[in-house]
Amino acid sequence: MSETVPTFGILVGGGPAPGINSVIEAATIQSRLSGAEVLGIEDGFQWLMKGNLTHTQPLTRETVSHLHFRGGSLLGTSRANPTKHEGDLSTTFSSLQKLGITGLITIGGDDTAFSALKLAELAKGRLQVVHVPKTIDNDLCLPHGMPTFGFQTARHMGVELVKNLMIDAHTTSRWYIVVTMGRKAGHLALGIGKAVGATLTLIPEEFRGAKLKLSHVTNILAGSIVKRLAQQRTDGVAVLAEGLSEFLDQEDLALLGGVERDEHGNIRLAELDLGKVLKETVSQKLKHFGLKMTIVSKDIGYELRCSDPIPFDMEYTRDLGYCAAQYLLDGGSEAMVSMIDGRFTPLPFNDMVDPATGRTRVRMVDIESESYKIARAYMARLQPEDFENPKRLSQCAAILNMTPDQFRASFEEACLH
Repeated sequence: MSETVPTFGILVGGGPAPGINSVIEAATIQSRLSGAEVLGIEDGFQWLMKGNLTHTQPLTRETVSHLHFRGGSLLGTSRANPTKHEGDLSTTFSSLQKLGITGLITIGGDDTAFSALKLAELAKGRLQVVHVPKTIDNDLCLPHGMPTFGFQTARHMGVELVKNLMIDAHTTSRWYIVVTMGRKAGHLALGIGKAVGATLTLIPEEFRGAKLKLSHVTNILAGSIVKRLAQQRTDGVAVLAEGLSEFLDQEDLALLGGVERDEHGNIRLAELDLGKVLKETVSQKLKHFGLKMTIVSKDIGYELRCSDPIPFDMEYTRDLGYCAAQYLLDGGSEAMVSMIDGRFTPLPFNDMVDPATGRTRVRMVDIESESYKIARAYMARLQPEDFENPKRLSQCAAILNMTPDQFRASFEEACLH
């Protein structure tokens, strides 16, 4: 009696990230070399949860050869959420069974990981499920020091863009407010800002547990502009994580425009023009004191997501794809793929869940770390010592034709975080 040939499905959820195709390639080749069939599932869970079985394609060594050089996703992607409505998850499982899939490799961020977890729970051993952590936000709960794939390429490309803006700012005596992707954590913004030596970087982690007012962010930015002017510099670049919008007071959030949410209930931050609003509020504050500055807002994110991966992510994602396939071949299930010191280490799905939220854990920037403190040390931001040093305080106050006491009253709260 011959053994049943396993069939592995591969799908991609969430936003694009450099290295997706490399995971697909490596997982396909290792599966095929080991005798398994591989089926590519198009557009994430979108069609499976509707019972539509037509959006698939067989994957072979020939169809995926040299795919690791390319950005984007051979299989497309979507934010379709099979856990949102009752019945969608069971339809998804039923669709996978009808397709003959015995093992599923999901590639995605925290939302896709949660969908994979719930699917494995429903399957109760009838379907192997393994997740490959993908997001340029770098916010999945991997071991310390291990990035999510795509992050390093996105950071690399972001640094190139911001570097050009810094040169432009210096050449034209202007400021740029650059808003980067990073819904819940500030890894990408800080990674770009620190590497390129941006004037300052603002991330959500600075304000956790506090109700963030737009006026506070405005004061931080305006204060940095004043401090730079006191240092005889008329230019600067501020890098902000888009996730700051998530912490804004509801009244201030309304100022950013209509709040739309995706299938996972997340605010569509790309629809909120945080940079434009801050450009206006900072300009107005400075103008009130008779100071006119040219400020330009710029969003970067979509430019980064489908970049061809840099060598780090090419190698890293090939490792992850290989290990995901081999884990299924070895009978493994219900885990996220990770590499620790060059060794494959599965992270059980149950360990990914935050007991407080019931969702997958989010890895935040540790603002108590030396790495973050070094980043802060090089930022041109108002600090407590600027208010304690009479000379510095007078220099900053003079820029706005204010007395030191007036300047303190207007800007001291900007350095409290």
